[in-house]
Order: sequence, then C-alpha cells, then structure tokens
Amino acid sequence: MAGHSHAKNIKHKKDAADQKRGKLFSKISRLIIVAAKHGGGDPEANLKLRYAVDKARSVSMPVDTIDRAIKKGTGELEGGQLDEVLYEGYGPGGVAVLCEALTDNRNRTAGEVRKTFEVHGGKVGTAGCVGWMFKPMGVFIVEAKSVDEDRLLEVSLDAGAQDVKRVDDMFEVVCEATQFQAVKKALESARIATTSGEISQLPNTYIDLDEETARKLLRLVEALDDMDDVQNVYSNSNIPEAVLADSATS
Repeated sequence: MAGHSHAKNIKHKKDAADQKRGKLFSKISRLIIVAAKHGGGDPEANLKLRYAVDKARSVSMPVDTIDRAIKKGTGELEGGQLDEVLYEGYGPGGVAVLCEALTDNRNRTAGEVRKTFEVHGGKVGTAGCVGWMFKPMGVFIVEAKSVDEDRLLEVSLDAGAQDVKRVDDMFEVVCEATQFQAVKKALESARIATTSGEISQLPNTYIDLDEETARKLLRLVEALDDMDDVQNVYSNSNIPEAVLADSATS
C-alpha cells in the first residue's frame, strides 16, 4: 500500500492538473475572484487572496489574467458572481469524499456533481456527513535531494510546522492552516525550494482500498476534478502505489 502519505496524493493530483493547464488557470481564476470578493483586492491585507495569487504564480499564470480576476472579485469588472459550495458524499468502498466548488449556478453544479457521483459508484450525502472527518492543513513537499533534513526540520518547526517526515524521495511538511504563510515565508527565507505548497483537507483516518476499488475511486475523483466548477476533491482513501503509478502514466 502507499501508506498514509499526503505528499504522494498531492503530487499525483498536481501532475494530473499540470496536464490540463488551461483548465487549471480557469479554476485558479475563480479562486482569486472569490477571495477578492470577500476580503478585498490587496493580497497583503487579504491572506486568502495572497494564497490564491501565490498559487497562480506557481503555475506561471500571466499577470494580466491575475489582475483581471482580482478586478472581477472587487466588482471593477463583470463576472465575479461566484458562490462557494461544499459537497459531501461517499465513493466506492465507502470512502468519504469532499468536493469544493465555486459556481455561478448552484442548481446546475449540484445536479452535475450528483450525477457524477452516481455514475462512478458513489453517492452525495447530506451536509456534514463526512466533513467532520477532515481538517484544513498546510502541506509542503520538498525534494529530499535538495535539502539537508536537519536544516528542514529546524526551519519548519521553528516556523510552526507540526510534522516533517520523509516519504521516499520527498519530505512532507505539515502545519495548521493558520500557520501556512509563516511556514511558507520561513522556507523561502531559508532558500528551501518546495515542489508544492497548499492548504489541503487532510483526513483524520484512512480506508485501505484494494486495487480494483482504488481504480474506481480515482475515476470518480478525476471526473469531479474535470468539472469546471470543481476546485478540489479530497478523500480518506489509502490507494496502492501501483494504482497511482498506473494512473500517472495513463
């Protein structure tokens, strides 16, 4: 089995997203719009917006695209009417699934999400049915070859990280969501390069899946991820390494 590695799941998700760069830009633009809508257009004064803008820059989104999204959120341009919606449900094998969406039409998105769950052997549940199993946490991935472990431990823990562990050729740094910016700044100041850094919904417990069930779950997750309105999909699955490897090369 893959082990309870957030790093492997995040890397798999990132690799899949990078193959759909245009769709990724659209999703991050929506994230920026909503952040600016609720907290204003200044990233220095709006931590949620700063996180979204940093995420945009990490995938080389053009500056003018970022600026347009901010202006849509603040009302300077049209197109900023988006709502945040959380769908909760169950996937193959009884796995808990969280689906975060940003939509301008709740009824349309709800219908599409429900149908996608059903087609792939899952079911949308009621609000709160699985959300309690997850907690928002910051997760950074650092290539092991690029950093001294003791140095990474010192910098990360001093900045407020809860845990640093090695997973094969990567280090995984985990912190409270409220400490995300502090840990990010500390890593940057120490010139420790990260492969990725994001706030993710991490499960309290995991369900081990056999290969057949894991493939069914990945098809559900990938179908949800492919929806324009969906931002993030999380589950409490523990997927065999062979299945992740097959999915990465397919």
